[in-house]
Amino acid sequence: MDAIVFGATGFIGRSLVAELLTRGQRVAAAVRNDTLTPWLASQGVGLRGLEIVTADITRPLAELPDVRDVYNAAARFAFGLSERDARAVNVTGALNVVEWAATLPRLRRLVHISGYRVSAADGHPDYAGLGAYEASKLEADLAVRARAEALSVPLTVANPSTVIGPGQYIGLATLVEDLWNGRLPALPGGSDTFLPVTTIDYLVRFLAEIPGSPAGEHYWVLDDDTPLLPDLIGTMAAHMGVRAPRRTVPAGLLRRLPRRLTGADPETLSFLSADRYPTASADAFAARTGLETPPVTEALRTWADDLVAARFGSAAPWQSPYGFHTVAGAPTWVTGDRHRPSHVLLHGLPMNGDLWRPVAAHLPGPVLAPDLPGLGRSAPSPSTTDVWLADLMGPVQTRPVLVAHSLACGAALRFAVRHPDRLGGLVLVSPAFLQAPAPRLARSAAAAPMLRRMPPPRLARTLGVPDGPEVRSAAADLRRPGVARRVAAALRGDAAARREWRALLDRVAVPVRIVVGSADPLTGPVGIPVDEIAGAGHYPQLTHPAQVARLLRTAAAATGA
Repeated sequence: MDAIVFGATGFIGRSLVAELLTRGQRVAAAVRNDTLTPWLASQGVGLRGLEIVTADITRPLAELPDVRDVYNAAARFAFGLSERDARAVNVTGALNVVEWAATLPRLRRLVHISGYRVSAADGHPDYAGLGAYEASKLEADLAVRARAEALSVPLTVANPSTVIGPGQYIGLATLVEDLWNGRLPALPGGSDTFLPVTTIDYLVRFLAEIPGSPAGEHYWVLDDDTPLLPDLIGTMAAHMGVRAPRRTVPAGLLRRLPRRLTGADPETLSFLSADRYPTASADAFAARTGLETPPVTEALRTWADDLVAARFGSAAPWQSPYGFHTVAGAPTWVTGDRHRPSHVLLHGLPMNGDLWRPVAAHLPGPVLAPDLPGLGRSAPSPSTTDVWLADLMGPVQTRPVLVAHSLACGAALRFAVRHPDRLGGLVLVSPAFLQAPAPRLARSAAAAPMLRRMPPPRLARTLGVPDGPEVRSAAADLRRPGVARRVAAALRGDAAARREWRALLDRVAVPVRIVVGSADPLTGPVGIPVDEIAGAGHYPQLTHPAQVARLLRTAAAATGA
């Protein structure tokens, strides 16, 4: 084999294996349990050249492939570890890799992945003061260098900073999660706190180049252009459409306050520093090998999209591309194809664009499924919903079928009346203005706090739908500041608006169909084709997705869209 990667199922390790395989190398992936192969397949990485080997670096290593390059990406990266657990992998395991590498007859290089805060390592680290994770990384950095020198092992140490990218949900990600959910009233640290980042793609390309370079050099891999922490958080907040904290709390004060008051993990506080790091050798290496650091601001925004799409590690994105786009002056969460969709799908309340996940799985062409302004993951727009929808449709180059659910049907109708040349057809699913009003409780002042506190199983029962990922996604958004209040306000409705929307049906110049569930019928005849789904209620997308998709395909075929 060309290389072996220890810790191959970790965040860095799996991406490194993917990079090496993509370069045509033969790679042994040392794992305890093979979760790597399905991940590689999901990323479209060919498995030719991959060998999975079982290994546990906490024990002496034996009977592994004879390799040329050895990467140790194995580590316990978590806060709250005991000293014993942290040292078992981060120190003892790292030394086991060094000793095993010393036995390899073809060894070209051992690349040990350390941490960027080790630059101040001196003697035995303070486990009580630093916490087990950081202290074990400091101890390992010193021990690996000393053991490699004693055994004449050609060693390069890579010291990456906070690594960002899809799948990274710890460290800085927890701070962003608190920001997203409105739980960050003040920013830990000071105005000069420097928490540098590097992207996972750049890091693994950097690591892949190391074995071919001269030995003896060590590299701090981080982006010196990373904004200071208040500006970093401000950049991500602006992109996501949430409010950034204006105040900071010094790390020294946070250490003295009880954790139950601050919510700050003491082990994270040592990272809140104004320190800078010796990056000259890494920058020179990158220049020699033709590596370019991606623009850090764009990388942070892309990572914010990844975090929100994956619900900070609790869910899987249902479609790509995804992310925040400025629509009518506000960050709007958009899933799908913004330019050539066959269907544009507008959700009703109290859901978000994920409502259409089950239906989209049965549709043949690309879809565009945004979260409406101020709802789901989208920020409120300073413009009207009509202006927002027109701006959303601006980049669309096709004549899609516009599909709207429940209260979104009004905006869809108005767009269809004003822009018939932009659409192939209009489908109204459970149009609220043609059905009985929402229950009085849903329209009362108690609706907002009730929705905000409602767990997914109860929300599913209330809506009469399965407790699936779509309901869990909606419930998560309802807990964010302002979302439940805006949903409750929309549910109160407007009798005049209902009459206006009913009148618009007679003015639509594009083909229109209505889809309803038999348990949630229209209140009267409308003179427009109505498809009734037996056994469905107000949310047929969730209870009968295949039937809804079939009706949408029929509507598209009838219009030639």
